[in-house]
Amino acid sequence: MNKYHFNNSDIKIIRQVLRRNMPQPEVILWNRIRGKQLGYKFRRQFSIINYIIDFYCPEKHLAIEIDGESHFRPRNIECDNIRDNNLRTIGIKVLRFTNIEIKDNMDGVITAILSELNTPSYSP
Repeated sequence: MNKYHFNNSDIKIIRQVLRRNMPQPEVILWNRIRGKQLGYKFRRQFSIINYIIDFYCPEKHLAIEIDGESHFRPRNIECDNIRDNNLRTIGIKVLRFTNIEIKDNMDGVITAILSELNTPSYSP
């Protein structure tokens, strides 16, 4: 992967605003994955291409997205699929969880993330 795909300076301010105003489900997950708690470093509100990823593990090329209600509208589902496919073409695996999963099944979410972290790195 080329470095120019990462942390686009044109959207730096947007990333900073998003970090300061994270929705509660993102805060909850961030508190469980920050500081290498799962054995790998994650970055929050990290940009790849022109997308801002909720959480990204550079070592494993793993993106984690937390989806609220707006992601279940037909147009947004289509946009998320395009986004995931574009990320996949540059070697990034995307895991998606809902706000409800974060709230009601955090242990399952962490298990799914750990499972992905413990598999060989993703390649397109």
